[in-house]
Amino acid sequence: MKEEEQIINKVANSALITFNLEDYYQPGERILLDIKDQLYQGLMLREKEFRDFIKNQDWSQYKDKFVAITCSTDAIVPTWAYMLVAIALQPFAKKTIFGSLAELEIDNFRSALAEIDWPAFKDAKIVIKGCSKVDVPVAIYVDVANHLKPYANSLMFGEPCSTVPLYKKPRG
Repeated sequence: MKEEEQIINKVANSALITFNLEDYYQPGERILLDIKDQLYQGLMLREKEFRDFIKNQDWSQYKDKFVAITCSTDAIVPTWAYMLVAIALQPFAKKTIFGSLAELEIDNFRSALAEIDWPAFKDAKIVIKGCSKVDVPVAIYVDVANHLKPYANSLMFGEPCSTVPLYKKPRG
């Protein structure tokens, strides 16, 4: 009887570390809070009316949500107005930023990446996983490459079975 050859999974047995950005996604609802409807004639903010809005708004509806505060019209909005909204949201929202939903997502990922011990990747061969069940902003891929390059022996992008080389540490 002929001895059957054993199939060896070279990818599983390699020293490659897969860096999956999906692991750093913060689940939760994202909300864009646009204050344009609080403007007088859509042009400017009136302090008294805005403070009444802040006082009478049900901020609890933002409980445990990620909130991006913005004004989508080209209007005169003083900085303190955004600060008042942030203060009103603070007891309820998981996170509040000024900006777009895209900026909120980048901020969420950057907060999670700030907790990583990057030197732990010293001399590692790393694949930054490309496919994800969540939408990872390109800015975050750039951030991760910048964080890992000083430590990694090599960086690749994609899947362990099909990668694009990004960086290889010079020898010597």
